Amino acid sequence: MALKVYGHVITPAVQRVMVYLAEKELEYKYIPVNIFAGDHKKQPYLSLNPFGLVPAFKDGDVTLFESRAIIRYIEETYKGKTHLTLDDPKKMGAVYTWMETEALHFDPAAMKLVFQLCTTQVLGIPMNEALVAENQGKLNSVLDVYEDRLSKSRYLGADSFTMADLFHLPGINSLMSTKLRPMFEDRPHVNAWVNDILARPSWAEIIALKKSQS
Repeated sequence: MALKVYGHVITPAVQRVMVYLAEKELEYKYIPVNIFAGDHKKQPYLSLNPFGLVPAFKDGDVTLFESRAIIRYIEETYKGKTHLTLDDPKKMGAVYTWMETEALHFDPAAMKLVFQLCTTQVLGIPMNEALVAENQGKLNSVLDVYEDRLSKSRYLGADSFTMADLFHLPGINSLMSTKLRPMFEDRPHVNAWVNDILARPSWAEIIALKKSQS
């Protein structure tokens, strides 16, 4: 298999790439990296991702890192059985807008909350309540915008599932297992969207793999 994904499926960025590949029904090789032993901070992994983060990706002589960049590369390079973009460039403008919204507004707050509410328990370190409150406020504001958008469109970027929705899956899945679940459930259009995207067969594949690796 030409496509290789390096990392650990427990991490949101690796999940993002793998669920995308599952959606596209593209074959790839998953190469686990022992992040608990710090292997992502050492050679030879650093030759793939010089920042010492996961994932890294190889397609023959092409080496990439950053999950969203990897996904865009695959979308442009491999047709697969599913397209998560639109043929109309004007309609794609909305998809690109919500892809950027996820990266710049949703993900920063969501990942800080995931770390404080989930990762600190695993690491056995104290949770920073001030950071939780700050980022909960930020996420509330983002979800207000999403509620308005989703009252007019079934999905964020279009009336069909696109990369704009897929990018959210790891963060939403993690937060739905925390005390912040009502933030999503109390907004009817956001709640319907969350239930829809979390029920996709591609995501079920990733959750099953994550459980098998934990």
